[in-house]
Amino acid sequence: MHRNVHDGRSPFYFVSNLVIWVSAVIVMGIVSYLISLNNNQSDHIIYEEVISVLTVVFFLVAFFLGTYAGFILLFNLIFSYLWLVAVVFTVQDFTHSRSSLLLAVEAFSFIAFFFLLFNVLYDWNFGYRGRVRTSQV
Repeated sequence: MHRNVHDGRSPFYFVSNLVIWVSAVIVMGIVSYLISLNNNQSDHIIYEEVISVLTVVFFLVAFFLGTYAGFILLFNLIFSYLWLVAVVFTVQDFTHSRSSLLLAVEAFSFIAFFFLLFNVLYDWNFGYRGRVRTSQV
């Protein structure tokens, strides 16, 4: 697989980050719309909104700032757990709903979590096993 000269990561990793960002934007938009309809929302939907906004902002910064692999691994690990909790909340709240918007929030939350989990595994492999080690013996 062709690796990017900038940071040594594959183009699939960039596409994965793009899918996470787009999923977070979709979740942010739908949840913002739901909050605008009714200000008396549960804590779960506010959590979804906060996590999606943080993901959109921090992933935009990460797109433009190319940082070192250890920081990116920690970043992906933290956000994967935040999105795991978001998926659990949406499953609890929206699984039996007949609203396509609520089911879309559930689906895109899962997509963001799944691709973040992929990024964690990819970063772990890239950081610890993906490099060629040489010795001066």
